[in-house]
Amino acid sequence: MRRALALLSVCIASGCALKAPPAREELAPQSLPNLKVPEKFAEPALAAGAVTNGWLASFHDPQLDALVREAVQYNSDLRVAAARVEQAAGYVKLAGATLYPQVTALARGGGALSGDSSGLQGAGIFANWELDLWGRVRAGREVASTQYNSTALDALYARQSVAALAAKSWFLATEARMQKAIAEEMAGAAERQLSLAGERLRVGRGDQSDVTLARAGLLAYRDSVRNLDYSYRQSLRALESLAGRYPAAALEVAPQLASMPGPVPVGMPAELLERRPDVVAAERRVAAAFYGVEEAKAARLPRISLTAAVTSISSELFVLKDRDNPVWSAGASITAPLFLGGQLQSQIEIRTAEQKLAVAEYGRIGSRAFAEVESALSASFALEEREQILREAVTENARALEFANVRYRVGAGDLRAVQQQALALHASRTALLRVQAERLVQRVNLHLALGGNFETAGGSFEAPQ
Repeated sequence: MRRALALLSVCIASGCALKAPPAREELAPQSLPNLKVPEKFAEPALAAGAVTNGWLASFHDPQLDALVREAVQYNSDLRVAAARVEQAAGYVKLAGATLYPQVTALARGGGALSGDSSGLQGAGIFANWELDLWGRVRAGREVASTQYNSTALDALYARQSVAALAAKSWFLATEARMQKAIAEEMAGAAERQLSLAGERLRVGRGDQSDVTLARAGLLAYRDSVRNLDYSYRQSLRALESLAGRYPAAALEVAPQLASMPGPVPVGMPAELLERRPDVVAAERRVAAAFYGVEEAKAARLPRISLTAAVTSISSELFVLKDRDNPVWSAGASITAPLFLGGQLQSQIEIRTAEQKLAVAEYGRIGSRAFAEVESALSASFALEEREQILREAVTENARALEFANVRYRVGAGDLRAVQQQALALHASRTALLRVQAERLVQRVNLHLALGGNFETAGGSFEAPQ
């Protein structure tokens, strides 16, 4: 008996070891057959060096820091993601439980008054241990374990995404507040124009047409102020909802945009496949699908179990003759599928298709990661150049408006020219502000695309084991 047990132990420990899932180096050619990862990004790098963490602190905005941490703590989507991680951890324990002997107890009592005429009473302890010779149970445990890993990584990426979304929403809300302030300033200038047109009409140097034109221009700016106020309040509600607050539009954002941080290192393209949590999560799902195929294949083979029991039986109604009490027993059982109508083969085909799907999904997410980095880098350079151009446009339009106002006051120009130039200045100022806010948004997008963590402690993420 001892020799048999030793032989079975050797089979389980060495002869039936699980195959390893495809390595990352094997996945890339399968999932991205037409993509050759270059040594550096196509867009010029902002700075040399490896990707760093703690990007949130680079904006030097304590209000933003507090809001992001509040969102990470109270965001409803993240709470759902955390619950899913706990659920996946439970499935890991459940899948691995059958690797160990299963022990159950049974007791019963009987008698003449109980409806049981035998009067038998007794108790027993029964043990059953499936010998996982072919790796079916271990493969199932690995499926649950790798699924847990991918769920935890998805939750980590969701955490980083919520932090990035909070930062971008903060910048956009600040922009909305500043756009509203610009519109209010332009409305104030339009009121002064209306007053000047009325004064010119009173002294006989103007006409009713200018007054009407000035009033129409003022109403247009007031409508713009009202529309921008609505947009601003909506952006505040979005931020409050993101942080788990009641959307009362009561949040106070900064009156000015944060200054643009300095250049950041972007590392090497190939590092994205190792660093971004969503890409690594997709890789783990490939491993889970691989183990699912192995589990399905092993299900076609016989199941061998060892059994043992100890029982004690007695009766108040009659004497049990020639019986030792308690009784010990041990044995083994084997179950082999003979004909199930093709169910087991179908399971293999389904799991194989799921593995192909997981590989394709890994390629899709990896390709998207490269595209997001390149897009963020391209946007950064384009927006920087646009900001310089628009700064000059604002300066020139402001000077042109001064000249138009002077010409109108001295009677050398009309109000329409003044209004047209005021609109040009307003358009350039709002465009400049939009570009400045978008530069901050794209910087956050770049950090997220690179897989950089918004927190400073702990360095890069640690994949769960």
